[in-house]
Amino acid sequence: MSASLPAQPPRSPVAIALVTALASFTIVMDTTIVNVALHALAGEFDAPLTTIQWVTSAYVLALASVIPAAPWAMGRFGARRVYLGAIALFVLGSALSGLAWSAESLIAFRALQGLGGGLITPVGMSLVLRAAAAAGGRQGMLMSLSGLSLLVAPALGPVFGGWLVDEISWRWMFLVNVPVGALAVVLGARIIPADEPSPGRRLDVPGLLLLSPGFAALIFGLTRANESADGFAAPDSWLPLLLGAALVLGFLRRAFTTSGPLLDLRLLRHRPLALGLLSLVPFVMGYFGSMLLTPMYFQLVRGDGVMESGLMTIQLGLAAGVTMQLAGRLVDRVAARWIVLPGMLLAATGMGWFAAVAQPGAAEWQLRTSLAVLGAGVGATMMPSITAATRSVAPADVPAASTLVNIGTQLATAVGSAVMAVLLAGRLDGAGGDPAAMAEAFRATYVWAVALILAAAVPAAFLSRRAPARPDAAPVGARSEEARQPASHIR
Repeated sequence: MSASLPAQPPRSPVAIALVTALASFTIVMDTTIVNVALHALAGEFDAPLTTIQWVTSAYVLALASVIPAAPWAMGRFGARRVYLGAIALFVLGSALSGLAWSAESLIAFRALQGLGGGLITPVGMSLVLRAAAAAGGRQGMLMSLSGLSLLVAPALGPVFGGWLVDEISWRWMFLVNVPVGALAVVLGARIIPADEPSPGRRLDVPGLLLLSPGFAALIFGLTRANESADGFAAPDSWLPLLLGAALVLGFLRRAFTTSGPLLDLRLLRHRPLALGLLSLVPFVMGYFGSMLLTPMYFQLVRGDGVMESGLMTIQLGLAAGVTMQLAGRLVDRVAARWIVLPGMLLAATGMGWFAAVAQPGAAEWQLRTSLAVLGAGVGATMMPSITAATRSVAPADVPAASTLVNIGTQLATAVGSAVMAVLLAGRLDGAGGDPAAMAEAFRATYVWAVALILAAAVPAAFLSRRAPARPDAAPVGARSEEARQPASHIR
């Protein structure tokens, strides 16, 4: 099941990480910007909100459907070709979305965006991990650079999106991606090393027909539960969820009984990868689920506008970005357990503090400081967890491992958002528009997010206690003590 390996060692791993960060930034920023503009789009096209919601749903469905095919695509065509092609497709979809003449055309072009966007993150992660392996280490530092956009862009997106929609035009939500994406293609073509494809590996078509629509149906059902007033009881939520679960179960059976599956799930027998995912998934559910709550609290309870609420939360992203850079460098020298576990506890403390003070008349300094503490904990958790999960994976297994991480985080984000939305909606129904009652509904919902983050700390406590081999003290390709058994030995 080997995928193509680099034909030449990359000259600048840091440059590769920065290129992937630039491409990821456009995707995450695009998603957060569009989410704050749905009502404006409904007015622009004179379309009901139920139709305009497909602007988001079409993108999510297309994105989710292509992620499982990432390992095969990297092997068949080469990671560099797939990555640059995915960015170009995303840029094309962005340009066409900015020129859309109707709600239906915008929905179609957003699906095109999703087809490109779904491949950018898993392939970009594979490129960074391969660059780190070729350079002899520094996975944590490189992953923290590459993943900077995942935490900073959600904080900047609502502010930037609100400004674009209010001051310029909704079309620039999409057109702004064109120059940035084009720059990422040009830089990627110059910096990312060429790799030879492995055309001999066959595509597992039955596996693709099971996992891609199954994963997409799960994400769609969770998204609908998030958007619908009936939550999981809505037919357009539970029907896709049942269908998706059945298809994914069918893929699981196939993955363990056939040779050359679309995604080799036997990699999960590798302890660092399994523990990393077990700690990452509940943390992502709690944190990204709470990202739905925070702007709504500022808007509903305190009466802030979209831009004001974005400015109130911007320190969260900034603290996360700064801490991530420090934690990423530290995890290259210190055992991941001693970074991830304190990071999770710090995140739970910040979120718990915010929940405790989230009253209608709460002091602004307390709200800002608690969110900054939350951000610092998140920055110390996300990329160190992914680094711990993927550091010891054999080079041939990197595409499958990065795809597993992306599937896990995408699904966890969708589950967390849907669950938090349902819990909050149930409590807001009895609030009657009273700010104090609504504040209590938010505080009670935050408790569940804190509980998920604390649950993630349990498997994090079992992460490796051994420090990784230092790049300047080990030959190229040397592995840390936790990696003495390569992931590929399970096959």
